[in-house]
Amino acid sequence: MSARLPALSQPRWPGPLLLVLLLLEAAPGPRPGAAFYLPGLAPVNFCEEEKKSDECKAEIELFVNRLDSVESVLPYEYTAFDFCQASEGKRPSENLGQVLFGERIEPSPYKFTFNKEETCKLVCTKTYHTEKAEDKQKLEFLKKSMLLNYQHHWIVDNMPVTWCYDVEDGQRFCNPGFPIGCYITDKGHAKDACVINSEFHERDTFYIFNHVDIKIYYHVVETGSMGARLVAAKLEPKSFKHTHTDKPDCSGPPMDISNKASGEIKIAYTYSVSFHEDKNIRWASRWDYILESMPHTHIQWFSIMNSLVIVLFLSGMVAMIMLRTLHKDIARYNQMDSTEDAQEEFGWKLVHGDIFRPPRKGMLLSVFLGSGTQILIMTFVTLFFACLGFLSPANRGALMTCAVVLWVLLGTPAGYVAARFYKSFGGEKWKTNVLLTSFLCPGIVFADFFIMNLILWGEGSSAAIPFGTLVAILALWFCISVPLTFIGAYFGFKKNAIEHPVRTNQIPRQIPEQSFYTKPLPGIIMGGILPFGCIFIQLFFILNSIWSHQMYYMFGFLFLVFIILVITCSEATILLCYFHLCAEDYHWQWRSFLTSGFTAVYFLIYAIHYFFSKLQITGTASTILYFGYTMIMVLIFFLFTGTIGFFACFWFVTKIYSVVKVD
Repeated sequence: MSARLPALSQPRWPGPLLLVLLLLEAAPGPRPGAAFYLPGLAPVNFCEEEKKSDECKAEIELFVNRLDSVESVLPYEYTAFDFCQASEGKRPSENLGQVLFGERIEPSPYKFTFNKEETCKLVCTKTYHTEKAEDKQKLEFLKKSMLLNYQHHWIVDNMPVTWCYDVEDGQRFCNPGFPIGCYITDKGHAKDACVINSEFHERDTFYIFNHVDIKIYYHVVETGSMGARLVAAKLEPKSFKHTHTDKPDCSGPPMDISNKASGEIKIAYTYSVSFHEDKNIRWASRWDYILESMPHTHIQWFSIMNSLVIVLFLSGMVAMIMLRTLHKDIARYNQMDSTEDAQEEFGWKLVHGDIFRPPRKGMLLSVFLGSGTQILIMTFVTLFFACLGFLSPANRGALMTCAVVLWVLLGTPAGYVAARFYKSFGGEKWKTNVLLTSFLCPGIVFADFFIMNLILWGEGSSAAIPFGTLVAILALWFCISVPLTFIGAYFGFKKNAIEHPVRTNQIPRQIPEQSFYTKPLPGIIMGGILPFGCIFIQLFFILNSIWSHQMYYMFGFLFLVFIILVITCSEATILLCYFHLCAEDYHWQWRSFLTSGFTAVYFLIYAIHYFFSKLQITGTASTILYFGYTMIMVLIFFLFTGTIGFFACFWFVTKIYSVVKVD
């Protein structure tokens, strides 16, 4: 995500091998190769005020991002709260990914000079009169935000300012955010961050963190230009009721705001900053301390091993069918010379005259295949770039920007695949086909997205997409994606229909009575279980990064799981397709798409389970938003996995009927 901060640069090219990345991720301790997948921005050199020059800055700017909460899907801009505001300062521009994710980075009133320490410096004082309606409204919004545990996100030199604290098992967690404040319930129960201080004990009272102790770590540049580079920024939030707000001393009781308080309430915001040299952390690996405190790299390896076992099991089954059963079948079928032998045909050869019969609703299937191809290529290329290090957490918004731009540019393969299969299914309404490919699936996603955006607008959230950005997204869709889809469809329809290895009979063959296991629905339900088993652990981390605001950086693992998912979907579909053909059921097209596509239904069930078991989201708007965005993900995943299953089955069917002799 290209940050909206100064000193933008091109990412550095990493080494070529994904395997190296996986080994780096698995290695314990500091990783010298962390820059491999976290290139970020160009380093900025800092020095003391008297030594500053064009190559060396003295002033350190602190930027503030939107505030969010794990208990609410609604993020808010910093300016939506009544905090100290910057009197001046240029607001950095956002890229498309940042806008879509609701990031809003702004200058802050917190300014530091390199190596100049400050103690209890006043930023501003906010005064509230509970009798005034406007002041009361601001105070109530602040209280509600503390109740929902909204978190600040501050940035120094493109590094998140982290709050590090001890968690269970002796682990230390570095959170790239810190709370506004906390609440003690009327029963005396300390909510969220109130547990950190025993002085927070008044019932039915809010405690606001109006003071921060900031520690900035740097290392001196030994070669090249002079100066130092920042390698970490950590803070500790504190609460003080300053007795003299004009001359604060950062001592005394915490700043409490009782629910029953009336009259005038004054909140003075202060900070202290100190600088510490750290010779052990290099600039290239400065994200490591945050990423290493994130949970459970070892679980990722367990997930990969679990998925590989499933793949090996399926590969063994498919290999057995291909090499033994199919080989025997083909040899036996090809040895049948007499008419009497031919009368005794059985199994999958019997349906050779119907296997390539066009499916019902061929138009819809071809449109789904076109959109699925677009998503499949987009996912592969995005993850490949992420593995190379271009889409690191240092580049804010890059992942989403890359995905959207790729999707727009991949209209041509979508139109081509949809047209090619539609023509092979015997369809002639090419105009309808290309229009549906351009508008059906993207239209459903955009309609859902627009409804979610209306809710965000109504709630005044920073995640609401501005009208100008919506127009830009529509322009990308209508002016680039749709024309490219038409070009792809033109070439798809221009080519001859796909040649099948066997002719289709004029009269369809009757399908015999099927056993329970070879009926379509049980097969489809069973087909999605194994692919989902490969991804569900990885899915937990992805949902955590989206809804619990944790950083996701293990793209090497994700790319490996993506490859495993493609293989598993293909093998599970081929396996079930073979069983159905042996039972003389030749309706494989829709069933192959739905068999692997049913993985998306398990994804939906898991997302519902995750919502109720892992999240503390409250409020109707947040619940609607969670399920609204989940439905977009489920639809995209359905098209993606369904397309994999169809192509695998199409290849399998074409292959086996091309090697058998048919009179």
